[in-house]
Amino acid sequence: MQRTIPPFFVAVICVLLAMVTIQSGASVAKQLFPVIGPEGTTALRLGFSAAILCLVFKPWRALPPMGQRMPIIIYGLSLGGMNILFYYAIERIPLGIGVALEFTGPLAVALLSSRKKRDLFWVACAIAGIILLLPDMKGEDSLDPVGVILALAAGACWAFYILFGKKTGNQGSGGMTVAMGMSVAAIVLVPYGAASQGAALLSWEVLPLGILVAIMSSALPYTLEMVALRNMPAQGFSIMMSLEPAIAALAGFIILAELLSVWQWLAILLVITASVGSSMSHSSEEDQKSQKCD
Repeated sequence: MQRTIPPFFVAVICVLLAMVTIQSGASVAKQLFPVIGPEGTTALRLGFSAAILCLVFKPWRALPPMGQRMPIIIYGLSLGGMNILFYYAIERIPLGIGVALEFTGPLAVALLSSRKKRDLFWVACAIAGIILLLPDMKGEDSLDPVGVILALAAGACWAFYILFGKKTGNQGSGGMTVAMGMSVAAIVLVPYGAASQGAALLSWEVLPLGILVAIMSSALPYTLEMVALRNMPAQGFSIMMSLEPAIAALAGFIILAELLSVWQWLAILLVITASVGSSMSHSSEEDQKSQKCD
């Protein structure tokens, strides 16, 4: 008898790959800010991502009826808002801190969707880890308050992205859904970026990096995340995504030789514990359901 890979295991792998690629893409995107700003970087990211996804998945073949398109529109607007607000934020505050602050969105989704006390414990671990990753805002090196607000606003968009991604993902192909949502975001934000930065977006020094950012920060990770959302609950997805600040911290240590404090390592351990605990909790529930069916 041939054994199939459990859907939840596939979802976990997709989330991990998505986080690695999106963090790598964010580091490339930040290098474009001095040249074309967050607006231009967002325009290139969303424009090329939408073009790539539409060529691959041909979403026009599966457009929902007119009365059922609102979830796709909200999903796309959330996607676009999350992108540009986050770029505006990390223009003012460090990348790792911006990621940590943005996580208030998915953590709120996890907390509100929790129904069991043990799930609340994993959420508490994730929150504690993220808090430890934040700097002391009372010191001389305090964060730019505008950057903090922008990162929190990006987190709110992320929450809508998760909720409506789950709803739209259940309606059909995950790739087509991402392509439609990305197209909505591009229709709104590409003209804004073009009007803000003009001909600088067409520079041959910028375009290759824009394509790279589009693939690594949007096209690939959002497709992987949509596959994950189709195979796991919003709560499990949200808690697993809390690994992203830890991945950013580890990347800083490996690539940039940034030394981590004991508290930062503890934060990484807490978010990993939350993710593993959530995965084990969901797996045990699935096993119980399958035993009842048998």
